[in-house]
Amino acid sequence: MLASYPKEIKVFLLASLINAIGSALMWPLVTMFVFDELGRSMADAGLVILIQSLGGIAGQLLGGALYHRIGVKRLIIGALGLNAAGLLLLPALSHNWPVFIVMMGLIGLFNALSMPAIQAFIGFRFAERRGELYNVVYIANNIGVAVGTALSGFLAEMSYSLSFVLNGVSSGVFAVFFLFYLKHVGTGGSGISLIKKRSAEAGIWLLLKDVRLYLFMALGGMLINLGNSIWNTGVSPFIIEHGMSKQMFGYLWTFNGILIFVAQPVTNLVKRVSASSIKAQLTASAVLYLSGYAVILAMHSFTGMVLGMLLTTLGEMLIAPAIPAFLSENGGSHAPFYLGLAGGIGSAGRVIGPYVMGVLYDGGGLTPVAWLAVATAAMAVASFVAHAAVNRRREEAGAPLQGKTLHS
Repeated sequence: MLASYPKEIKVFLLASLINAIGSALMWPLVTMFVFDELGRSMADAGLVILIQSLGGIAGQLLGGALYHRIGVKRLIIGALGLNAAGLLLLPALSHNWPVFIVMMGLIGLFNALSMPAIQAFIGFRFAERRGELYNVVYIANNIGVAVGTALSGFLAEMSYSLSFVLNGVSSGVFAVFFLFYLKHVGTGGSGISLIKKRSAEAGIWLLLKDVRLYLFMALGGMLINLGNSIWNTGVSPFIIEHGMSKQMFGYLWTFNGILIFVAQPVTNLVKRVSASSIKAQLTASAVLYLSGYAVILAMHSFTGMVLGMLLTTLGEMLIAPAIPAFLSENGGSHAPFYLGLAGGIGSAGRVIGPYVMGVLYDGGGLTPVAWLAVATAAMAVASFVAHAAVNRRREEAGAPLQGKTLHS
């Protein structure tokens, strides 16, 4: 598959893979670092994750809004550079608790700031192949996450600070890569000056009013992310409480990473047979999530968790590239704004989910947590169906999509 891509795409994928490995060196260790190295409580660790997540939501929203105002080059390189600086400074500042919390919020902000910009860059620069390219980037990033997560445990044995520094180095290298890469390939093809001029003239409130383009899809993504908290706030404590090896939880995520790489023919078959459009892929994704959570609800066993992971991973493989592909194809010149907006709304589920499911697990174990996951997936199905319906009516009426006339 990669052989069919031009060299400029292969180089971009390799850089994305290296950056994903670096990013994955840190995120599994934050809770351990706060509890083990800093000697704080688990409640404090949860607070840090919350602050970092809120910073990430703000970064997604701000990144989408700034894309055309300051330009893709400044935004991507600046965000990655600030993220690198924050990570490199973190070891020296981490033992001052208030400063550490602020730094984690800023790192969440800077890391997410570049996400909608990079997605929009792919959509604009490689428009003719963006759908498949989003999927390939998703696979490459997950390979990077699998490798980085595996390495993080070994690095933590030597030094937590080393993990933060290497993450900062990888982010800095990614910034330097984009500095030279964008000079070589350009920032988005012809018509970019017109896009930037007219996008600056468009008010944010006017863009927000076009709810059929993003709202139902973003709410569906938020509900999926909320339900997906079942793994860390339901399955994980269940495994520990029932005397299973903690490694079994790691095996579930190893299985997830392997599936993302080897099960592409399965999701390609789903797309060909029953979900040929992006809108149908979103609905099929939510149905698979619903099926996976239902299995966990019915089977409180490791076998049920493995089967649940299989089904939800297939759902993840459908939804992850579908949302940026839809917004890039239909958002026109305002795609960066909508990518950031949808990403920010979707990320709210990751903030809400752990707390709500934690309360439910404390009160009744895995069963109420699984019921909530099933309910959120069912609501996500309804949300994606509504998204497909309102966009279908708009298309049948021949109404132009937001910003479509601005994009050459």
